[in-house]
Amino acid sequence: MLTGELRSQVDAIWNAFWSGGISNPMEVLEQITYLLFIRRLDDAHTLEENKALMLGKPIENRVFPAGADERGRDHQELRWSRFKNFAPAEMYKVVSEHVFPFIRSLGNEGSSYAQHMKDARFTIPTPGLLAKVVDMLDHVPMEDRDTKGDLYEYMLGKIAAAGQNGQFRTPRHIIKLMVAMTQPTPKDVICDPASGTCGFLVAAGEYLREQHPQLFRDAAARAHFHLGMFHGYDFDNTMLRIGSMNMALHGVDGPDIRYKDSLSEEHAGDEEKYSLILANPPFAGSLDYENTAKDLLAIVKTKKTELLFLALFLRLLKPGGRAAVVVPDGVLFGSSKAHKELRRTLVEDHRLDGVVSLPAGAFKPYAGVSTAILLFTKTNSGGTEHVWFYDMQADGWSLDDKRQPLLDEAKLGPTPASALTEAEHAKNNLPDALARWAQRSGNEKSRPRTAQSFCVPKSDIAAQGYDLSLNRYKEVVHEAVEHESPLAILGKLKALEAEIQSGMAELEGMLK
Repeated sequence: MLTGELRSQVDAIWNAFWSGGISNPMEVLEQITYLLFIRRLDDAHTLEENKALMLGKPIENRVFPAGADERGRDHQELRWSRFKNFAPAEMYKVVSEHVFPFIRSLGNEGSSYAQHMKDARFTIPTPGLLAKVVDMLDHVPMEDRDTKGDLYEYMLGKIAAAGQNGQFRTPRHIIKLMVAMTQPTPKDVICDPASGTCGFLVAAGEYLREQHPQLFRDAAARAHFHLGMFHGYDFDNTMLRIGSMNMALHGVDGPDIRYKDSLSEEHAGDEEKYSLILANPPFAGSLDYENTAKDLLAIVKTKKTELLFLALFLRLLKPGGRAAVVVPDGVLFGSSKAHKELRRTLVEDHRLDGVVSLPAGAFKPYAGVSTAILLFTKTNSGGTEHVWFYDMQADGWSLDDKRQPLLDEAKLGPTPASALTEAEHAKNNLPDALARWAQRSGNEKSRPRTAQSFCVPKSDIAAQGYDLSLNRYKEVVHEAVEHESPLAILGKLKALEAEIQSGMAELEGMLK
């Protein structure tokens, strides 16, 4: 959790960029990402130096080579700890002419964020702004993994607050709920084919650190966590850089974050490769058949990206693999042949586990579209006995464009510090949704369809044409209201009419 002081430091850095002439929030974050990467390289080299000093051996894995670069500058002067002490003009020259060409050459190092830095562009306009930002970043504590991760999340939040690229940012509490519902394990291979800033992968990694800390005491499990567990694809190079840095700052050394247009390429290498998919794929837009992978069109013949992504998830999951994905409500009840066939496939050919209807304002202010979370398991042999539905009315935040928290921070999210009262539950349904999800094969089966959560047998869903909208099955209880019989009402009207006539007659008599 960030302190007020750290938030103020980040705000000051942000404001320095704005006053220095960089007003695009994405460009601000991109330049901060490069500088954090440069600082991280120096920290890694220092670690190797200390290790060599302790062992009395030469440095094994040098980040900065010995000697000078192509332009004759000693590589040691490209380190953050060295150039931060230079005069602004000299620092600007070193960073722009030497450090950036150096980080662009690191693509062969193997790590995903080094690879994505090969297109790094230095756009800070003046030596004064660079010196100011370097000094500010140097005073931000980066030793603690949680602090580094929270700092970057806070900066990502500032992009969303600026109202740009909000489509890349799924609310963090919704991500945490989806991760907690799927319960990642140390053996999982996790993928987000529309990874953006890698929020889902980061949350999965944090969940494993909290729930399975023992994995880091096993060499094989630790290697799998850092090098084989996390996979993310995107076709925006800026997002790949930001996502890779997000993973690095959250302590994942070698995630597979790479360029890929998930819908327009064949998936022979990735077919049935993953055991868990977490994603919020793009909803809007259509694709031409010529640009769409033929293996996806074989599953569902459509141009709608939300349906093609669901088909992709089924293609990428290994048998027994599970998924939690955000979909627009249209996927649940759309009447086209492609919509119906995809829902039938999920229910009949695999195991559809649950549908969580999200509040209509969950993605405001960027989108007002109603959405839901689909939870399913790939089986290739059916297995759906009943589907669990949850009607989420509140997620802990106001459902207007401001999205202000309705409770204290300790009471927000799917796993609050203490149990919520009934009044607090009315403002945050996430903990209840998570608890009831765990009971979907037990007590939830007997709950009435008037409740906030309930189960529906597969036969009922099939009878409704595989419609998965919650309102199709939810029953609403109307309060019984006692009405008088029509004859009694007519009798009262006649008595009232007679009383009026009598009054009128009296009035006429008085006037005469």
